[in-house]
Parts: sequence; structure tokens; C-alpha cells
Amino acid sequence: MLCFDRERAKREHFDISAETDFGGSQPEGSKERPHLLTTGECVSPDVYRDVMFSLQPRYIRCLLFSGFWRMARVMKLNIQTALSAVYITMAFGVGTQTAIADDISASGTGFFVNDQGWVVTNAHVVEGCTSVSIPRVGDGSDLAIDKQNDLAAFRIGEGGSKPFLPLRRSQPRLGEDIAAYGFPLTGVLSDSVKVTTGNINSLVGLENDTRYLQVSTPLQPGNSGGPVVDQWGSIVGVSTAVLGSSFKNATGIDVQNVNFAIRSNVIELFLQSRNIPFETADPVADAKPFSTADLSEKVSPSVVQVLCHGGSKIAVDNSAASAETSAPPPGAPDEDLREAAINVVRSLIEQDSSDPSSSLQVVANLYADTVSYYGKQRSLGEVLADKRDYFKRWPERAYQIRNDSVMVTCANGACMVSGVYDWMVRSIPRNKQAQGVARFSYTISLGANPKIISEAGNVVKQ
Repeated sequence: MLCFDRERAKREHFDISAETDFGGSQPEGSKERPHLLTTGECVSPDVYRDVMFSLQPRYIRCLLFSGFWRMARVMKLNIQTALSAVYITMAFGVGTQTAIADDISASGTGFFVNDQGWVVTNAHVVEGCTSVSIPRVGDGSDLAIDKQNDLAAFRIGEGGSKPFLPLRRSQPRLGEDIAAYGFPLTGVLSDSVKVTTGNINSLVGLENDTRYLQVSTPLQPGNSGGPVVDQWGSIVGVSTAVLGSSFKNATGIDVQNVNFAIRSNVIELFLQSRNIPFETADPVADAKPFSTADLSEKVSPSVVQVLCHGGSKIAVDNSAASAETSAPPPGAPDEDLREAAINVVRSLIEQDSSDPSSSLQVVANLYADTVSYYGKQRSLGEVLADKRDYFKRWPERAYQIRNDSVMVTCANGACMVSGVYDWMVRSIPRNKQAQGVARFSYTISLGANPKIISEAGNVVKQ
């Protein structure tokens, strides 16, 4: 629906004659966060058409809402002074024409994550839609929504031939260069994908929420659900929200360019919980980063505009509902749970320094029957065989975790623990020795009998 900023309208000399409703909502179970610009003043879409065509386009102005445009009935605007602005009737997929598709109620951004046509976006882009689609590609199906982490995924039958983006497994770095892609301000700007560049300002979000990154890539309505990528084209996050005018109204502080993205490891947990395949990638040591132009050529084909049709609530899979009720509420992670996950991983890594028989027994006890093992699905037997071969090559092993590097993210019934450790291996019979620094990442499923369901990592320095 189209949503309006009443204060901005007053500043620009418009008189809004219709009453409006508060149009945002918080994820169920969350504590209120009124200062994130994910809400706005809106009107119901049910009588939009009745009013739309009775007004001239120049009397209709579209204002910002929550990272994506929404269609609604148009408020009558009386021009009190001559303004130089261009007044536009928003139309998704049909440029700036006055006529719009009858059933399109919202637009955002998404991106392909595999070669099976799966698209990831924000939950707030598609929630409440009767259907979703991608212009010139096709209609979506199998919609899965995780409201608590503001993530959603759906499948496009015709999307299997589209290029896709890998998720970055290693932790992002403070100050790292990034780029955000999306389809902002549909109907005002061009129909093509847009790119903005910036940096990672903070490795955590509001109230130290570890599910989020704070980024300086400027975000506009329509960017919601779009990918935030590193200089090599791997996903580090999903554009989600900005700190906006409501924060200024409440505090008197005029913040600028404070934006947030959901971390890639939260996306990974979401996809794992829905059995949606994906690929991961990490920057190769000494790999030269892409220029913004070259990066855009690589990333843009995987980025799509997401259209929301209708206004009724769409049915989502049962796994989404169960995940929402079992996961910790936003902003209030279960510290005991996080600490337990860290202890499991710490014990596992330390045990790898012991004799091979003891190490393999720990793996057999802790790992699930099927594991995402360095990007590929492997049976427990295959994992044990690979580790047995490694222990045979390197009978002496030592690992030391860098405590300040450890990061934990819990969502969708699992916790991901990642960080960096120093390692040393030696084989006296072969007269060989090696040492260096490596990144690690383990995902642990929660429940009565926690199991490791994913292991990944890469050597940083040797």
C-alpha cells in the first residue's frame, strides 16, 4: 500500500484530508522498536481504485515507507503553494503511467541463492501477499516466511537458469567495503537495478543484536530484501531497515545514513531450516577485489525485483510458524543458549588436539547423520572417514581459539558459532610441519539432543 509521511507532507505544504492508520507491525514476540523505519502512516488499499482515477496525477505524491513502496487509496492533496517537485503516480512494472496493475500492492528486492530458482528477500516485502512474482521471469511458489528474522524465500519455476549468489561464510570485518543492490523508488527512478557502496560500520545492530550489521550503503524504499555483498560478490547481508525520522522525533537527534542488514549466517540458518540449498564462498587469500563496475556486472544478473500481489495473508509452510515460536525473541537472545553453543564448539576444537581415536569418538557423538561439510552434504560416515585420513596425515595437532573473534548467532532453532583459531600440525614420520591461522564455522541444531549440522572454514594464513 502507499504510505504517507504526515509531517513531511505538512512541511511541503500539502493538506492531507483523509485520516490514516499506523501501518507497521513488529514481529510476534518481539519487544517494540519504534525507531526503526519499518513503519509508516498508511491507508487501506480496498478503495484505492475508486479514488485513483478521479484525481490528476500531479495531485498524487508518494512518500517513504519501510524500505519498499506500498499501494493504497490516494489521499486528496490540496496544493497551497507552487512547488517545483514532480508529482508522480506510482506504478510497479509499468514506469510512471497513471494506470497501475490492479493487484500489485508492494515492491521490494530479492536475489537468487541457488540454481533451482530460489529467491531470498525480506519477510516484510512479501508478508500478507496473495502471491508474489518477478517481472519478466514468473510467479513465485513455496513461500516460506520467518517474521522474527525478517527473512523470506520463494521459488520461481523459470528461475533455474538464472545466476545466483553465494553466501559468505567467514565473518565480515569492521570497515570492510561493501555494495548494496536493489530496485529503489519504483516508478520514480529507472526500472534497472541500482548499486550503492559503503562500509560495514558495526558488526552488531541495535541493542547489540548480533543478527545484524550496521552499514553505510544508502538505502531507499525498494531496497528491502536486496543483497549486500563484499568486494568479491558474496552475500554478507540483506538490506533491511534504516534509522529514520521517528528516531529524531523521539530523541531530537538527527541521524544520517544509519542502515541495517541481516547477516549472511542468519540467512544460512534460515535456508537450512527450510532445506533450501545454497552455496558458500570466502575470499581467496590475496585475491584481488573487483572494482564496483566489475562487481556490478557479476552481481546484477542475480538481483530481481519482487512484486507483492493482493492484500490477503498468504499461507506459509508449517516450518516457518514453528521456527517463529521456538527461536529467541529479537533483541533478547538467550545468553545461556549462546554460551552452551560456544562451549560445544570450543570442546570440539580442543578435542581435535587429542589422540585420533578420542577425536573421532567426539565427532561420532556430536555430529548429525547428515552434515553440510564444507559446502557439500555428507553422511556422518563420510565425515568420519575424511577426519580419519586427516588425523593419519597429521598425528600431532594443536588449536587455539582467539576468544575475541568468536561470534554466535541463534535463529530458526539453531546456533552458528564462528571465529578464528591458530593451528599447528606435525608429522614426525613424514618430517613435515605446518602452522597458520584459520576461520571456523559450526552450526548446531537445538533441542533435547543438540547436533552439529554444518562445518566450514578456510585457511587465512599459512
